[in-house]
Amino acid sequence: MTIEHAQEFRLVAPGDAALRPLLDDLAIEYHRRYGANNELARFPESDFAPPDGGFLILVENGETTAGGAFRRYDATTAELKRIWTHPGHRRRGLGRLVMRELERETAGRGYLRVVLTTGPRQPEATALYLATGYRPLYDVTADPETVGEHSFEKSLV
Repeated sequence: MTIEHAQEFRLVAPGDAALRPLLDDLAIEYHRRYGANNELARFPESDFAPPDGGFLILVENGETTAGGAFRRYDATTAELKRIWTHPGHRRRGLGRLVMRELERETAGRGYLRVVLTTGPRQPEATALYLATGYRPLYDVTADPETVGEHSFEKSLV
């Protein structure tokens, strides 16, 4: 039996209801891994609004299954944030699809480089970023907890 997945990427506004699954699950994930935190409130929603930013979601058969966001870091650099895959849809390569589409979208807006960070308790994110060609800006051989924030960069040109 073959299961068909009608996939569509959508750029949505920060307050769009289709973002709720992404933001709600990220809040649960961050709390589970780090305890009480304000990660989702660190940046104003306006940072993720056009023309310098955006929220990108992957919709399959009407359900938000993956997504991410970007914001202006500097004149030539975008910062990726909120990379997420629905727990019921992990291990299908959706994270790679989201990363590729975010890179395409940011390059199309004139950004030449992308940066991103993840926390020390998110080894899946670290593995995804390394597998998609991001260069770590920290010592990958060090104990992740001693490094703190894990920063990465990638050229889009």
